[in-house]
Parts: sequence; structure tokens; C-alpha cells
Amino acid sequence: MTEEELNSYRLTSLEEPTDEMLAAIMHEAAEEVRKESERIDKWQMEQIREEAHKAKQRWGVE
Repeated sequence: MTEEELNSYRLTSLEEPTDEMLAAIMHEAAEEVRKESERIDKWQMEQIREEAHKAKQRWGVE
């Protein structure tokens, strides 16, 4: 299946997706979720580090 064929399919279409189309759609969705999850995990760790640094400064611990 070409990327053009995959991109032309809409879930609101009256025709059912083929198994191949559905697998490709689910693969792309999973990849996007994985990337977003990694981005959020990195952001959260940075927030934790910043807060820990601020707390250490408040308490005079370094």
C-alpha cells in the first residue's frame, strides 16, 4: 500500500478499511503516541529536576 493510498482513506468513509490499511493506520497512531509520550516524559523529568534544584537552593543544600 502506498502512503498516498493510506492518506486518502478517511475513517468517516462508508467503505471499510482493508486489514492492511487498518494495520498501517494503527501503526502510525502508535508511533505518534510513543513519540508524544517520550516528549512528555522528558518534559516531566526536566520539571522535576528544576523543582529539586529550587528546593535545594531554598534549603541551602547543594
